Amino acid sequence: MPVRAIRGATQLTADDKAEMAEAVVELLETMFERNKLTSDDLISIVFTSTSDLRSDFPAAAARALDIGDVPLICARELDIDGSLPRVVRVMAHVETPLARKDVSHVYLRGAEVLRRDLAQ
Repeated sequence: MPVRAIRGATQLTADDKAEMAEAVVELLETMFERNKLTSDDLISIVFTSTSDLRSDFPAAAARALDIGDVPLICARELDIDGSLPRVVRVMAHVETPLARKDVSHVYLRGAEVLRRDLAQ
C-alpha cells in the first residue's frame, strides 16, 4: 500500500483550549473524510502551532478521536514576521491507494490563504 502525506491547517480565533480541541478534531475528521481514511490507515501525525498558541497541545486534542495507538508529535512553527497568527498545521502520514494527485489537503477557518493551490 502506498504511503502518502496529507497536509492541513486551521486557524483559531483565540488561544483557547476548547477552541483548540474543536478546531483540531474538525480538521482531522475532515481530512479523514475527504480522503476516505480510517484510524487503521494512519502511520503518524505531526502537528505544528504558531508561537501564539499556548493553551494546549494539538496532539492532546487529537486523542479525542480514539487514535491512541498512532504516534503523534507537536512542534513549534517558525515565527516569521507577517505570518498568519493562531495556526495549527498537520501533516498526516497514511497508507492509502490514492494517487498523490488525488489526495485532498484540507485548510479550514481562514487557513486556506496558506496554500490556495492545495485548499479545496
